[in-house]
Amino acid sequence: MSKSDVLNRIKSEKVIALIRADSSASLLDCARALAAGGLSCIELTMTTPNAIECCAQVAKELPNVLLGLGTVLDAETAKRGIAAGAKFIVTPAVRPEVIKACKEAGVAILSGALTPTEACNAWDAGADVIKIFPAEFFGPAYIKSLKAPFPKMEFLPTGGVTPETVGDFLKAGAFATAAGSALVAPAALKSGDWAAITARAKQFVAAANAAKA
Repeated sequence: MSKSDVLNRIKSEKVIALIRADSSASLLDCARALAAGGLSCIELTMTTPNAIECCAQVAKELPNVLLGLGTVLDAETAKRGIAAGAKFIVTPAVRPEVIKACKEAGVAILSGALTPTEACNAWDAGADVIKIFPAEFFGPAYIKSLKAPFPKMEFLPTGGVTPETVGDFLKAGAFATAAGSALVAPAALKSGDWAAITARAKQFVAAANAAKA
């Protein structure tokens, strides 16, 4: 899958499901539950134990899932994630060496940033999408404000994205959104309540589709 195909799929689906887990044991089942609910763009974070190995397992067993590796802070981790099957890389902050590594590999890079200066630095370095984090402290209005001087930049708000707010972020001009604990509740992940995660995914899909309509 080409980088443009990856970005187009994220833009079309509108919600990246962000999985942060204390254990790698149930990640495959969680990914299946999310996909069953209509969310197949999934980001595994490096804060999860054995994240690279989990990435490889999901990529192998769930080929229809568009898998990304998140919380990547250095180029070596990015390269390992790409080798394991990650189709996109996400950073929590501006990390020029990670952006460079992804550009060289032809892999989509979603770079974290918060301020206009950070967004410009990430964009100038070659980021494909600017992940605005933590978005919950500024809300959809901040995305709209950023789009005014930077209409060509693509923004991915992360943090504070819920079924109630996802539509507002998209209407404000967001390229897509990323949802973590509001989508994959830690309690549901820990107990293996996959039906609840699937149901929650469906709520996000419905809200995102309503915003696009």
